[in-house]
Amino acid sequence: MDFTEKTISTKEIYNGRIVHLVEDTVLLPNGKTSGRELVLHSGGVGVIAIDDDKNVLMVTQYRKPYDETVLEIPAGKLEKGENPLDAGIRELREETGYKARNFRFLGKCYPTPGYCSEIIHLYLASKLTYVGQELDPGEFLDVKTIPLDTVVRMVMDNEIFDAKTAIAVLKADKIIKENA
Repeated sequence: MDFTEKTISTKEIYNGRIVHLVEDTVLLPNGKTSGRELVLHSGGVGVIAIDDDKNVLMVTQYRKPYDETVLEIPAGKLEKGENPLDAGIRELREETGYKARNFRFLGKCYPTPGYCSEIIHLYLASKLTYVGQELDPGEFLDVKTIPLDTVVRMVMDNEIFDAKTAIAVLKADKIIKENA
């Protein structure tokens, strides 16, 4: 069966700096129509940076939607048309102050496919060199260095809630163990 929904019409609700909200009317596979509220997003990038001693560079920052400080990998929004690897290099430098000699693509993830178009591109960074942090104006975070085994345990014990971080940590751990 073809599950494709054909868009009949789109109504713009809001167009902001980060998200664009629309309401689509779609034709369902059974011939009926339905509404879809969508959050259109330019996408993002996340970088799990691991040093030579298998420590992960993590950041903590306040996340307003959850009204709490969240532990996560360095990450950021893609600018329109920006190459995800270039964004990953930029975000790692801005947020942690590190550059990496090696970047490996870990894949992409759809954090909320039910209503949001965001795609997050994930990278593993290694061979790190500290060059100085360059936070964006209005960006406040702390950098923490945590052993990879501890971060894996935190994911498995549901102490890390951020999806991009959990995916990147588990993929990086598998890759490192397979190449040991």
